[in-house]
Amino acid sequence: MTERYADVIIDISHEKVDRPFQYRIPERLRGKLQVGMCVNIPFGRGNKLREGYVIDLSDTPAYPEDKIKEIDSVSVAQVRAEGRSIELAWWMKKRYGSTMIAAMRTVIPVRQEMKPMQYKEVTLLASHQEACDLLAQARAKHQTGKERLLEALMDGATVSYTLLTTKLAVSPQTIRNLETQGAIRVDCVQSYRNPVHFAHLPDKKKILTGAQQAIVDAFLADYDRGVRTPALLHGMTGSGKTEVYMALIEGMLQRGKEAIVLIPEIALTYQTVLRFYERFGDIVSVVNSRLSQGERYDQFLRAKNGEVKVMIGPRSALFTPFEHLGLIVIDEEHETSYKSDAMPKYHAREVAEHLAEMTDACVFMGSATPSLEANYKAQKGLYRKYRLDSRIGEAVLPKVTVVDMKRELMGGNTSVLSLALQNKIEQRLAAKEQIMLFLNRRGMAGFVSCKACGYVPKCPHCDVSLSEHRNHLTCHYCGYETAKIKVCPSCGSRYIYGFKAGTEKIEDIVRARFPQARILRMDADTTRKKGSYEKILAAFAGGEADILIGTQMIVKGHDFKRVTLVGVLAADTSLFESDYRSGERTFQLLTQASGRAGRGELPGEAVIQTYRPDHYSIEYSVKYDYDGFYKAELSYRQVMEYPPVCSMLAVLVSGRDEREVKTAAQKAREKAGAMRVIGPAPAALEKLSDMYRYVLYIKADTQQPLMEARERIEAFLQQEEALSNRVTVTFDMDPVHGY
Repeated sequence: MTERYADVIIDISHEKVDRPFQYRIPERLRGKLQVGMCVNIPFGRGNKLREGYVIDLSDTPAYPEDKIKEIDSVSVAQVRAEGRSIELAWWMKKRYGSTMIAAMRTVIPVRQEMKPMQYKEVTLLASHQEACDLLAQARAKHQTGKERLLEALMDGATVSYTLLTTKLAVSPQTIRNLETQGAIRVDCVQSYRNPVHFAHLPDKKKILTGAQQAIVDAFLADYDRGVRTPALLHGMTGSGKTEVYMALIEGMLQRGKEAIVLIPEIALTYQTVLRFYERFGDIVSVVNSRLSQGERYDQFLRAKNGEVKVMIGPRSALFTPFEHLGLIVIDEEHETSYKSDAMPKYHAREVAEHLAEMTDACVFMGSATPSLEANYKAQKGLYRKYRLDSRIGEAVLPKVTVVDMKRELMGGNTSVLSLALQNKIEQRLAAKEQIMLFLNRRGMAGFVSCKACGYVPKCPHCDVSLSEHRNHLTCHYCGYETAKIKVCPSCGSRYIYGFKAGTEKIEDIVRARFPQARILRMDADTTRKKGSYEKILAAFAGGEADILIGTQMIVKGHDFKRVTLVGVLAADTSLFESDYRSGERTFQLLTQASGRAGRGELPGEAVIQTYRPDHYSIEYSVKYDYDGFYKAELSYRQVMEYPPVCSMLAVLVSGRDEREVKTAAQKAREKAGAMRVIGPAPAALEKLSDMYRYVLYIKADTQQPLMEARERIEAFLQQEEALSNRVTVTFDMDPVHGY
């Protein structure tokens, strides 16, 4: 029996309409409507037409017939959501706290259907003799356009319509006349907008090392036995993790499966896609925010049609509509960019695991510095763990030199470049080798330290650094405040302030000190235009520059064979963020940065400049000792009750009236119930776009009590309609970004 009613989620991101509304299906649409279709429906008192998604079909009315409105039409300009996407969106809504429509917008990365690209081709239908007769007639009548057209087609090849009308200057009328006579045929051919622009590349399949092959064999054997437990590959920088990924994908392709490869940065796309394209050719594609809407639409369409088997990209690539998904690879799984900063605030690792459960696929993660969360799960037996403990071939890990910038200051050097680093740069330039200078700018807002002794003011309750805020120092976890420090309480120095230099300033300093050097800079300013990442990276890889200066985007996953020196200019700016994860992030960044050197035949070296050379994050990164760091950091998390030993929910309250925001935040704390709660306190960015912001953190042993606390807070806001209209509350499960 044909369904008569449809449950529709309205395309409005507001909690009050975050539920299905039932509509009657008109006679003309019965049998045609499917779950996931986008429809136009009358909504509200004025029956204004709104768009919505069909999430269910039924024969039974949930309300009196005269109360049920009728669907107006199907929105043909929209991409139909798959049932799997709706199921995944519902799971994300329940887990992360979001409206259903916001979750659906996330899992349907391309919502607008795009017109296909088309081009015309012209083919000769006349026989060779007939074409010769037409050509002779054209010459006799001096019909030069027809003459050029026939000459171009005499070889029997199909010719581009655009080529004929531009380079050969054949008029459209001439083409139409011959088409009318039946001498030629004009065909419209559909083509895809393809963002991958590589010439034909040879297959560069490499022979795996014994350690790599053992991992591949074990994983695929487990897969064939039905094992779907997520896997974590802990491999040092340069150990060949990407080759393992490609071998696993090849195994999946042989089994008729498809693969998604997640990478954390758009900047990594160029080199990653190049390596995969060399291996697999046209079945590889890419999706990221730099593509046009048409390009993004075509890539997902190609994947749905089975023409693309391997999709590479950041978080949004996770929602590629593959029919036979077998493997989800998460490269550099420790990266914080895998956590969305927009609602729903999902983590790609968690969503990938749930998607794999839905599709009978498997998740394979890799990192030289696994996140504490992933390694903790591996220690608990929730992940399988593999290791690669040596670099490929004869390459060795770079020698790391730590420079104490306090001593540089005492010696009279006030430059951001230590004398040791300057000397090593001179040596590399003379040897025609390449250098990367990394400015660690994370957490610069409000970060305060003493440049004479390295002292950093900390919260006595939360053990995180205090941030400079107006005329005082504050903790953005519990709200503790103290007066702004002008003189260091440890050594009496007045050199207590924040690091102010940016990448552009560093470039000026380096140019002045090394006028002979060719310099490239890679940061948010130099990579705004489409294709700018690829141009800068290709230029540096091609030897067109001696020094590459940049932020974090230059130290993640890149492989430059002639880079023999990496300089970390300010390790401390992430070391003392107002965030309990600052030690972990610093260890990861320093290890990743050092690993960019010496990846070819030439030995590498790294110089780390810091005011706190004795901090355990720096000491362990110098020794590449992940296990030692993990134990030290986990002990700290256990004492302070921070993830991964517990779960934590951040609740951010914002609004225009500071008093109301404080009141709502305090009410949220009360509704959390008998749980461990920190705050509320002003957010690190207390006021943004005239909106005051307060945050509280709720802790529990597992996520389930936190989800229940969130539901209690949501229920309270629905009851307090007047208050909820004036404040906005957002939730972040196990946050990785500070507030």
